[in-house]
Amino acid sequence: MIDVLVVDDDFRVAEINAKYVGRVPGFRVVDRAHNAAQALAAVARGSVDLILLDHYLPDRTGLELVQQMREIGYGSDVIMITAAGDVETVRTAMRLGALHYLVKPFTFAALRTRLDSYAALRRTVDRVGDRGVAGQEQVDRIFGALRTTPVPSSPGLPSGHSEPTSDLICAVLHRADHPLSAHEVAAETGLSRSTAQRYLRHLEQAGRLHLSLKYGDTGRPEHRYAWVKP
Repeated sequence: MIDVLVVDDDFRVAEINAKYVGRVPGFRVVDRAHNAAQALAAVARGSVDLILLDHYLPDRTGLELVQQMREIGYGSDVIMITAAGDVETVRTAMRLGALHYLVKPFTFAALRTRLDSYAALRRTVDRVGDRGVAGQEQVDRIFGALRTTPVPSSPGLPSGHSEPTSDLICAVLHRADHPLSAHEVAAETGLSRSTAQRYLRHLEQAGRLHLSLKYGDTGRPEHRYAWVKP
């Protein structure tokens, strides 16, 4: 089994990412961390093969954490999972040895592709390691194991929608004890109101949410959404 540490400052996102990892054979989540200090302590305890690492952490950036880990001598591999899409951050991640870089939001299929390629890399390195010396053919296989192909959008979601965002909204509605408006969902998730409204409309049309109208004194009625219990 490949032991994974999930690092994200948002508890809900960390839980979603952990559930995704649990759906991929050969991987298991051994710990979760919500800041750099917790992540470093988890790595220090040992048994962390791979870190799924957010860049925006409350006490330092994810890449600062990677740099500190390398200076100490911790060799856990890193896949960045972050909303940071600027070129400089991506370039720095490459320099520090991040094996993959996923920009939020992403689909489960996209994460699984990266995890599968990482597992292939480990298998290839293990086979080459048995020989002690790697020739050019073996080196090409090692680097080739990390190549991935583009992943299409999840067939269950419209173009431009992502599974983590959909799961995040579903989690908010599932635990709510009363119907919520798009404004309230946006506030709970940190999404924009327009993004929340777009996902809520799709989930309602898919039969996962119930739509009701709340009439006020003036103006149009407010759309409110509730989780459809099975």
